[in-house]
Amino acid sequence: MSITRTASALHKWLALLLAVPILFWFGSGLFFAAVPIEWVRSEHRVAEIPARPIEMTAAAAGLARLAALGVTSADKVELRTLLDRPVALVSGGAGRPKLFDLRSGRLVSPISARMAVAIAARDEAGSARPVRVAAVAANSPEYRGALPAWRVDFSDGAGVARYVAADTGLVSARRSTLWRVYDFLWSLHILDLRDHEDFNTPVLILAALLALLVLVSGIVLLPQRLGWQRLYRRFRRPNRSGG
Repeated sequence: MSITRTASALHKWLALLLAVPILFWFGSGLFFAAVPIEWVRSEHRVAEIPARPIEMTAAAAGLARLAALGVTSADKVELRTLLDRPVALVSGGAGRPKLFDLRSGRLVSPISARMAVAIAARDEAGSARPVRVAAVAANSPEYRGALPAWRVDFSDGAGVARYVAADTGLVSARRSTLWRVYDFLWSLHILDLRDHEDFNTPVLILAALLALLVLVSGIVLLPQRLGWQRLYRRFRRPNRSGG
């Protein structure tokens, strides 16, 4: 069998086999290119909250208060405000970070469901309001962040949910129906329907290899499909009319 016939058979059957994953790749790629990633991440719905500086004297007094209460060492201390109150996030070793109120020295973390709702509501730039809150104890394809956390759903018709880390009081993720569509198409794009994040699945590697063979066989067939071989033979044919 000639190289051309072998390439033709290979190209035909592999293209048929790869029709579905190629549809996934190009369909999802079109969606990724057309939809702004800022919309997917709900960045347009994040409220702009002015920074509230913490005076150094108040910070020093607050840290001294924590030391007096038994917080004597830390690998990292982050000072910020939480619902307009100055707090200190203390991290050390392999343990979970702890959030303290600098004014009272009270341990704030893990934050309550009520506080998580207030944090999520303040993060919302629109008119949507929280309607439901649930505890999150394990990672999932939708949320892979700090645990434990609270999921706060909003009543806006777009399926918006905010995840608030219980130990830090930070909004750790924003999800919506658009994000879930994006994530589903992403799982099809990388052919990882379980975790939606593995680029090294055997299925993806095999599909990419076969797609490369389709491309190479198509290049081999290109001269024949364009009629270049017939044109070449015509010009190479000896001219017998002269004499």
